[in-house]
Amino acid sequence: MKQTTKRNELIQAGREIIVRQGFNAAGLNSILTTADVPKGSFYYYFKNKEEFGLAIIEDFATEYQAKLQATVNNHQLSPLQRLNSYFAAGQTEMEACECVNGCLIGNLAQELAAQSDVFRDRLNQIFSEWEAQIARCLEAAQATGDLSVDIDATQLAEFVLAGWQGAILRAKVTRSTEPMQAFVETLFQHVLSKSTSG
Repeated sequence: MKQTTKRNELIQAGREIIVRQGFNAAGLNSILTTADVPKGSFYYYFKNKEEFGLAIIEDFATEYQAKLQATVNNHQLSPLQRLNSYFAAGQTEMEACECVNGCLIGNLAQELAAQSDVFRDRLNQIFSEWEAQIARCLEAAQATGDLSVDIDATQLAEFVLAGWQGAILRAKVTRSTEPMQAFVETLFQHVLSKSTSG
C-alpha cells in the first residue's frame, strides 16, 4: 500500500509541475522533491521518464473520464444540456487555476506529438475517445430533435473538441476564460441548431 501511495505521489507531483512547465522542462529533481521521494526510488516505480509521462497521462485520462461521466454522459440532462455542462465545468476549472494550467492532454499533444510516437499515439487515442463520447451525445440530440440530422455527428464532435482545445489555449494566452465563453456561445447559437439552413 505504501509503495502504491509513493508511486501516486510521484504522479501527482509530476502532473502539478508538468502542466505548468511542460514535460521536457520538468526536472526529475523538482518532482522528487515535491513528492518527497529519494532519487534512487524513482526508478523502482518507473523505468524512465517516458514511462513516468505515460503514467501521468493515464492518471489524467482516468480523472477526466469521471468528468465526462458527470457531464457529457449524464443522462439526467438533455443531450445539449450535457454538452453545456461539460463546457461550464471546463471554464470553472480554468478560472480556478487563473487560466494557467489548461488541459494537460492538450498541452502534451502540442509539446510531444512531433517528438515521440509513443506519446503521440496515446494522446491521439485519448482525443479519439473523447470525440466518440461527444459524438454519442450529439447523436442523442439528433434523436430528440434538438440538433439537425443533416450534420454528421462524428465530424461535428471532432470540430467541437478541436475548437474547445483551441479556446483553452487562447484562454491560457489571454489569462481569461472569455475565449472559452465566446466559443460556447458561437457553438450553441450558430452550429448546434435544429436546422442547418437557419
